Amino acid sequence: MKSTQLLFLLFISVAAWAGGPVKSNFTAMEVNHIRVKTPGLFNGCKSFSIHLDSIKDNEYCFPLPGGKVISAYGARRGHSGTDIKTKANDTIRCAFDGVVRMAKAYAAYGNVVVVRHDNGLESIYSHNSRNLVKSGDVVKAGDALGLTGRTGRATTEHLHLEFRIDGQPFNPNLIFDMKDRTLRKTEIVCTKAGNGVIVKPKLTPKK
Repeated sequence: MKSTQLLFLLFISVAAWAGGPVKSNFTAMEVNHIRVKTPGLFNGCKSFSIHLDSIKDNEYCFPLPGGKVISAYGARRGHSGTDIKTKANDTIRCAFDGVVRMAKAYAAYGNVVVVRHDNGLESIYSHNSRNLVKSGDVVKAGDALGLTGRTGRATTEHLHLEFRIDGQPFNPNLIFDMKDRTLRKTEIVCTKAGNGVIVKPKLTPKK
């Protein structure tokens, strides 16, 4: 019986990045830092796909419904996410189902929440006036994660939203159409390149 349970737990750990449930017992590094690698993400492969095109409408949520982009990804040097604004203390919603990996005050991010999703993505929500979740919490798309604020390095109340693969940020506009606040129904390919990761939509062959 014990050996069966051990094999089951091992399967869960290996399957986490491939569509299985994400573990909720994180290491000290995972709980305390934003830029960390996802264990096993590229084991035995150099690339994998995230099928946004298979996510149902009730399985995602734009993190700040009604929000307006005030600073895009890469708009200024070192800007690793997208800044979205509505009003102070507006509710920040979880983009997809997952497990809260980190929820604390962290340097220039201020109060930040990091959620690890079972498709390999991690989403980051920062400058919050208050976090409403803690590390290890299982969350669903649309669940309240925090309230918008200006903690950390911020000049106005807003949400700084990031998406990362294996610790590396990429343009959130590849996940959401920031103008329409809708999910991009496409396939995203994540390829290991040295110490980094290239994230881009899968090219559709011309007919």
